Amino acid sequence: MRYRFLFLLALITVTCSCAKLGLPHPSEKKPEPSPFGPTGIPQQLRGAGDQGTPVIAGGNAGAKPNPLNMVPDEDIVFTDPDNPNANIPELATLLENNKRGPWEVSETIAKQRAAREGKPLLIWFTDSASSPMCKALSQELFSTHDFGAWADEKLVRLRVDANVKEDNPDLSLDVKETRLIDIAHYGNALRKRYKILGYPSLILLNPSGEVIGRYRGYKRGDADFTWGLIKQGEAVSSAAYKSWRAGLEKKGYREWQDRKGRKIFAKLVSYSKGTLVMIEPDGGRAQTKEISLCDNDRQWIAEQKKIRNIQ
Repeated sequence: MRYRFLFLLALITVTCSCAKLGLPHPSEKKPEPSPFGPTGIPQQLRGAGDQGTPVIAGGNAGAKPNPLNMVPDEDIVFTDPDNPNANIPELATLLENNKRGPWEVSETIAKQRAAREGKPLLIWFTDSASSPMCKALSQELFSTHDFGAWADEKLVRLRVDANVKEDNPDLSLDVKETRLIDIAHYGNALRKRYKILGYPSLILLNPSGEVIGRYRGYKRGDADFTWGLIKQGEAVSSAAYKSWRAGLEKKGYREWQDRKGRKIFAKLVSYSKGTLVMIEPDGGRAQTKEISLCDNDRQWIAEQKKIRNIQ
């Protein structure tokens, strides 16, 4: 009995000592270190320069949600630096409309237009050669004058066709085949990204790129019903965009227009000798000359210069 008491006393003493020193309890097993570092992610699957940030519940340590990719607030600056903006693209180049028809074929260009114009993006996944319902959707809705006029005003459109063609007669056979393979891979990547399982499929994105509508299949005679679904999604996106835009206007963003009537929603970040540098909500920068802007914008600049006593 005396030996049992002494053994229990010794065990309690060891346990208390471990607790005071912050040591693990003798009964606890020390976890094996991950061979891939604190993230548990293999090096080849990390981004360039990522040494492995520990992952915590809710996301990466220190990460802050930024769903609209908005840039930090910046005050308007009227200064004369030694041309630090030499590599910023010209606004006129960004606003050039190079689309080949009512439907874009490049997701990158379509998304840029949607963000810049504040319109939702409708992506139409189709197989124009093999799907009867894709042909019916085109004939009964997308090819009609009424839908086209409405969509020109309300949407940016992108078509991803499984039936790839290359009709340029100036290309060699090898170049055509290479281009067809590239286009096919591009379409497959988009179908995988948006989880497309059949044709036709429609995806509606808001200007920031978030999926707000997903419509699968089509039946003959359902043109008005399908259009109604798209209109509903566009209305929801438009209302959300107006609220988001109003918030940015309070932070100095405004709509600019050039002398050709082309518009951009951006914030002025610097002005020097008639050259303006603007930044869009997604962080994209552009520069332009004061003389290239519409009269109302030039008047606004004149008022700002007067406030700051700038000649």
